[in-house]
Amino acid sequence: MEPLTGHRIEDVTRRTLRASFGVLARAFTDDPVLRWVQPRRGRDAAVFAGIHIASHGAPGTGHLLFDGAVPVGAAYWDPPGYEPPVARQVASLPVLIAGITTGLRRGARLVQALEERRPTEPHWYLATLGAVIPGRGIGSALLRHGLDKVSGPAYLESSNPRNVPLYRRFGFEPLAPIRLPGGPELIPMFRPAR
Repeated sequence: MEPLTGHRIEDVTRRTLRASFGVLARAFTDDPVLRWVQPRRGRDAAVFAGIHIASHGAPGTGHLLFDGAVPVGAAYWDPPGYEPPVARQVASLPVLIAGITTGLRRGARLVQALEERRPTEPHWYLATLGAVIPGRGIGSALLRHGLDKVSGPAYLESSNPRNVPLYRRFGFEPLAPIRLPGGPELIPMFRPAR
């Protein structure tokens, strides 16, 4: 696979928000955690839209990587202690229901498992990082860009063991896995303050 050249990274805006959800849907199409929550493909962009509305979206913390004019990678970070307003969380329910459909119970279990394991100390949370073409350096470029903008510790959960070496190169260390009931594992990873 040819390495990424001539790319640019932009903050996600209202204009590029939908494109970022499409990138994440393509990047996570075979993701074991997404498929555990919602086995049917085709609604993944709505799932990512609902998750974004419900849990993320702090200004300036979403990044979209373009290869020429084509968006090929996206990442979303949450600042320490970030939580969207309650009205926004409530507004996310119809979007989540439309995307997840029959997987709502599993989605709730996933959220609970993730919240139970998050570090208690203030930290930046890498909520989502996805690349439509693996092995081209898209994830590395987005991770480097995000880490250059944050200060203090950082935390993430990886649903793909193949990504652990990437995160380790950037100073993240794996913690004990999160086992979803009757489902796949997630690998939480922590990066101490530098």
